[in-house]
Amino acid sequence: MIPLPTLNDLSRDAFVTLLAEVYEHSPWVPEAAFDRGPFAARADLHAAMEAVVAGADRPRQLALLRAHPELAGRAAQQGELTAHSTREQAGSGLLSGPSPEVARLQALNRAYAERFGFPFIIAVRGLDRDAILARLEQRLGNPPETERDEALLQVGRIAGLRLEALVAD
Repeated sequence: MIPLPTLNDLSRDAFVTLLAEVYEHSPWVPEAAFDRGPFAARADLHAAMEAVVAGADRPRQLALLRAHPELAGRAAQQGELTAHSTREQAGSGLLSGPSPEVARLQALNRAYAERFGFPFIIAVRGLDRDAILARLEQRLGNPPETERDEALLQVGRIAGLRLEALVAD
């Protein structure tokens, strides 16, 4: 964990390197947020990063959503997740081997991606497989614009949790 004052003293390159995976495979977020520092609190850093995402154009936001891995998907099965994603998915029981729930999740993931054009994204901390499946089924019925907004909200929640693990106030 890095203390916030130390983070504020980092060079741009070091700042971006440290925070590059807070937003999955999207180092452009901390790159742009760097100029909004120094940060008085971790919440201010998170707010700055969220403002960067909110101010991005739709294609960039869509690329951010598409950078997230499918829950219990191919990347997870092949051990290709980032360290953050691995911890998050394992903590919810999504990586504990084949099961009827995982097979159902994978089928729902395919339906979701076909409908919305990006993977189902949810902050999984504190949720088990059943809760995740229930939320996925519910969100499949959302209109596309509503779901895009919800997915971006979930990305922000994930980023906030990742920052809590990386940066000490």
